[in-house]
Amino acid sequence: MPPLVANVQRIVPARPAQVFAVLADGWTYSDWVVGTAHIRDVDASWPQKGAKLHHKAGPWPVSLHDSSEVLAVVPDRSLKIKAGLWPAGEATITFELEPAGPASTKITMIEEFHAGPLNWIHNKLNDLILHRRNIESLRRLSDIATRSDVATRAEGHS
Repeated sequence: MPPLVANVQRIVPARPAQVFAVLADGWTYSDWVVGTAHIRDVDASWPQKGAKLHHKAGPWPVSLHDSSEVLAVVPDRSLKIKAGLWPAGEATITFELEPAGPASTKITMIEEFHAGPLNWIHNKLNDLILHRRNIESLRRLSDIATRSDVATRAEGHS
């Protein structure tokens, strides 16, 4: 059976540098990644290759500790991470950022499970839940990326 893959896209009214500024701030992940309850620690080198983000996922009191690791990064263009989601499994998540006008970005989020139960159980309900989860995550990412403080921070790094 092929791996479970969820692709979602969203055009946001923010430049790629603004969107990447959010991706590059590991402490914001619990604000926009649906299912992440708390960020416990972020390696100082985040989002460089090999850096880790340590998080808790799931509702209290059953939230679990896990981590995610950067596999590849191209500043303002893409970020690929291996996300630990145990006991649900493990996934590779890629964020691709493309300019969609002078002040807009098309974000493509590709999540591919390659280990654990979510990779083994393919059904319409799992596909729908994962797809809706990722749509909501991109909506939240968009909200953060369009805040004025993020735009100002991105200006300083462009």
